[in-house]
Amino acid sequence: MLFEDLNIIEPIQKALKTEGYTKATPIQVKAIPSLLKGMDLLGCAQTGTGKTAAFAIPILQGLAAEPKNLKGNRKIKALIVAPTRELAIQIGDSFESYGEHLDIKTLVIFGGVSQNPQTKSLGSGIDIVVATPGRLLDLINQGFVHLNSIKYFVLDEADHMLDMGMIQDVRKIIKFIPDFRQTMLFSATMPNGIAKLADHLLKNPVKVEITPVSSTVDIIEQAVYYVNKSNKIHLLIHLLKDESIVSALVFSRTKHGADKIVKALEKAGLQSQAIHGNKSQNARQLALSNFKEKKIRILVATDIAARGIDVAELSHVINLDLPEVPETYVHRIGRTGRAGLGGMAISFCNQEEKLLLRDIQKLISKTIPVVEDHPFQLVEEPLKSKEVSTRKASTSRTTSPDNRRGKGTSSSKNNVAKNDKNRHYAKSKKKEN
Repeated sequence: MLFEDLNIIEPIQKALKTEGYTKATPIQVKAIPSLLKGMDLLGCAQTGTGKTAAFAIPILQGLAAEPKNLKGNRKIKALIVAPTRELAIQIGDSFESYGEHLDIKTLVIFGGVSQNPQTKSLGSGIDIVVATPGRLLDLINQGFVHLNSIKYFVLDEADHMLDMGMIQDVRKIIKFIPDFRQTMLFSATMPNGIAKLADHLLKNPVKVEITPVSSTVDIIEQAVYYVNKSNKIHLLIHLLKDESIVSALVFSRTKHGADKIVKALEKAGLQSQAIHGNKSQNARQLALSNFKEKKIRILVATDIAARGIDVAELSHVINLDLPEVPETYVHRIGRTGRAGLGGMAISFCNQEEKLLLRDIQKLISKTIPVVEDHPFQLVEEPLKSKEVSTRKASTSRTTSPDNRRGKGTSSSKNNVAKNDKNRHYAKSKKKEN
């Protein structure tokens, strides 16, 4: 369906055409008419489905119909709460783009930077605020933000807020918002905590569920490489030396791992940057800008930092580490294949990750093709649990070279105890990482 068939006002249609959008996505087709009628909405949709426009367009159209406030006397009428700075900025950019021909002011509020520019903008009058929960609550408590005039309230990626422990802050924010409002809640998954929150927030909502997981990945070419953990970075370098990989978003499970990957790539002559929670806001924005502007073709990210990354025509997503939650795999590879465009998702899988791969394939109802022709083939090793039981059964047996903590053999009870202690320590460190 075309946007012009959705009863959208001409100034917004004009802005959409400027952005190159003429055809609405399924979630936009289902959500926009209901939201224009003032209904609450519960949207269950993956990233990349066009959900931002699905709520931004009706909000802008509603605000455009209201009498204009005097300059400097605008009150916040719409509040959108998002889990990360990157996602908040992306949503703010969307409101600016779609509202280009409307006299509506948008402000993005997030932590990690000075609050002074944000409070100054608030003082001049703002119609729409897009914010992360922590900084928003700070500014509310300081008296800089007043939410008593809110007419539109959106919670985006609510399940991720639950994962990050933000729901208590969200509940505190809700207490400052009038009960008479239009509320929209979007979540890729619907855990119990979010279902309860939705029941509390929404009044007779229209429910929109878009794109089953299995079809989300249909347009994305996928491949898995079996490789030992110690060779993953070597394989990554080998693949990225192929310049046909125009742009690659590489996922690491940890912040330390992301930095380690960047150092290895730089050493191999491959320019890249990392984006994760330990980086300053300026560093994260610079890395993302460089990637979008094609100044670098490799961006390394953790899952949390990657929320909100929206890069047009991203050619490759590479999972250096498989995620422990299968749905996260879908979120990751959904960064490519946006707006119906194809893309390539490559995953590295070591011996310990085979169960994770099995769970992912079960979720997407698809067997991911295995690439066997590469120089860093997986070398199967004895399972550690068997090695431990073998050593406990015979204290005179030589330890495996891959799991040795000391030298030579372990023949005394003291040495066995020492080795067991070291093994426990190593496992603990692994969990911390």
